[in-house]
Amino acid sequence: MPAVLALVSSLLWGTADFLGGTAARRLRALVVVGVSQAIALVLLVPPALTFGTRPDHLWAGPLAGLAGLVGLSAFYAALASGTMGVIAPIAAAGAVVPVVVGLVRGESPSALQLTGIAIALAGVVLASGPELSGGAPVRPLVLALVSAAAFGSVAVLVAEGSKGDSGAFVTTLLVMRGTSVGLLALLWLVWRGGIGVARTDLVLLTAVGVGDVGANASFAIASRSGLLSVVAVLASLYPVVTVLLARQLHDERLRPIQVAGVVGTLGGVALLAVG
Repeated sequence: MPAVLALVSSLLWGTADFLGGTAARRLRALVVVGVSQAIALVLLVPPALTFGTRPDHLWAGPLAGLAGLVGLSAFYAALASGTMGVIAPIAAAGAVVPVVVGLVRGESPSALQLTGIAIALAGVVLASGPELSGGAPVRPLVLALVSAAAFGSVAVLVAEGSKGDSGAFVTTLLVMRGTSVGLLALLWLVWRGGIGVARTDLVLLTAVGVGDVGANASFAIASRSGLLSVVAVLASLYPVVTVLLARQLHDERLRPIQVAGVVGTLGGVALLAVG
C-alpha cells in the first residue's frame, strides 16, 4: 500500500506541476504559488476539523512551508522559461536529499542506491548540457536545482511531521500550507504587484491546489508505514507525467542526448527506490 500511495502522489504531483508550469507562462510564479496554496489551505481545513490537530507536530510544518514555498516558486519559474521535459527530471533529483539524510543518521545506502545517485546526477548533466550549449539561459536550470534541494527537504520534513496518527500528518500539512500562504501574503503587502487572475486561470490554479493537497496527503500517509528512502523516491517519479503531458499538449521535443539524460535521471531515481 505505501508504494501505491507514493505512486498516486507522483501522478498527482506530475499533473499539478504541468498545470502550474503552464499557468506560470501567463502569470507570475509567485501568483501561481500563492493562489494554488491558498486553495490547498482551504481544502485542508475539513480534514483538520475531522481528525484534529497535534500541537507536538507543529515544528515540521513551518520549515516544510518555507522550503515548499522556495521550491515551488523556483520550479514554476523554471518551467515557465525552460523546457519542461528537462526541468522536471532535474527537480526530481531532489530524491537524493532523503538518502543523504538517512546516511547522516547512520543508514547505509546499498550499492544500488549509490549507483542510482551517480546515474541520476549524470542524467541531470546530459539533460541540461544541450540547453546550455544551445544558448538557452542558465537561469531555468539553476532554478530547477534549487527546487530539487527544496523538494527533497520538504519530503524529509513532511515524513518527520507525519509520524503518529492521522492528526499528525494533517497538522503538518495544514501548518505547512498556512506558513507558505502567510509568507506570500506578507510579500504581496510589501510588493503590491497585484494578482491579475482571470476566471479561466482560477480554474487551472484550483486544479493545481487540489492536485498538490492530494499528492502531499498520499505521500504523508505512505511515509507513515513505508521506508522514507523508498517512498520518497517513488513519489519523485512525477516528472514522467509532466514530460508526457508537455510532449502531448505543448509539443515539446528533446534531443536524443536529452532523452538519454531524462531516462538516466529517472532510472537513477528508480534504482534509489529498489535499492
